[in-house]
Amino acid sequence: MSTGAAARGRASLLLAPLAAAALLAGCTAGPAPSPAGGGAVPSTSAAPAGSVSVSTLASGLEAPWSLALVDGTALMSERDSGRILELDGDGGQREVGTIDGVRARGEGGLLGIAVHDDHLYAYSTGADENRLQRFELTGGPGSFALGRVETLLDGIEAAGVHNGGRIAFGPDGMLYVTVGDAGNAQAAQDPGSLSGTILRLTPEGEIPLDNPFEGSPVYSYGHRNPQGLAWDEDGTLYATEFGQDTWDELNVIEPGGNYGWPEVEGAAGDDRFVDPVQQWAPADASPSGMAAADGSLWIANLRGERLREVPLEDLSTSVEHLVGEHGRLRDVAVGEDGALWVLTNNTDGRGDPGPQDDRVLRLELG
Repeated sequence: MSTGAAARGRASLLLAPLAAAALLAGCTAGPAPSPAGGGAVPSTSAAPAGSVSVSTLASGLEAPWSLALVDGTALMSERDSGRILELDGDGGQREVGTIDGVRARGEGGLLGIAVHDDHLYAYSTGADENRLQRFELTGGPGSFALGRVETLLDGIEAAGVHNGGRIAFGPDGMLYVTVGDAGNAQAAQDPGSLSGTILRLTPEGEIPLDNPFEGSPVYSYGHRNPQGLAWDEDGTLYATEFGQDTWDELNVIEPGGNYGWPEVEGAAGDDRFVDPVQQWAPADASPSGMAAADGSLWIANLRGERLREVPLEDLSTSVEHLVGEHGRLRDVAVGEDGALWVLTNNTDGRGDPGPQDDRVLRLELG
């Protein structure tokens, strides 16, 4: 995919013929297992004492959003400043670079980052769009820097809310991107739109030939505001999603699947849509970043102020950690030693920041 206007041209190829094919595919996709009790609140328990050991790796961060672990250190995005920081694990911070053109407003700004083959990938909000870029990543721990930039995809609808923004590389080597509905709910049911989708691209920003819809980066649609991506050892893709006021969701993502928003929120038992495998009241959740480790999915929750563990052997259950202990949690990543790195998010304008916020926490699993 080329940059600038050519990238926008690629997005504009998603027209009516594609929409018709996508709707047919969405109707025939087999639904994932519904939550226990046909959409009831899942079986949840509190974590036993001592199940995790918590320490602080970094503090004094401003509106952090995403972590990318590389070569034993962490790169982090700051939503409002547009900065990429390097965290050395001993509390040290240094600026790697600033993403030009970031226009922070509401939930928009510099959002997800990922590292792949000596490139840093970043999803950010500009003046009137969201865009996906990659930068040459030079140097190493203690000297990382950003080099030449390429715009892989732009013209993605942006707003003060529901920008999605999580990016991650799957076990297939492809780049997955969550895109919110940008406050335009009906666009999520239009497969000719990029809004309300999960996208799948090559590392160069091209459309893979085996995507479910020919000539389209859309991998699944009918999403409101997905913000977490993780894969299990079998290569199954999971995504978290913010609901409106009824249900937040954990979904198993199927190629070409229609996840229902805004026609349904949570499990509906409607063959046209793929039901979530687990759902929660938004007051207990607002699920953002997610990682797979130690046989479970680990989900950072904002409004719910907890780290939720979902055992992969039973997706209808969950265990809650750190409830109310560290405020809003935005992202979680797995370190090289298997420990979890968790990003708090109390300085994003919706939290109640403490004197050391925001922080990166390190959790050793018991």
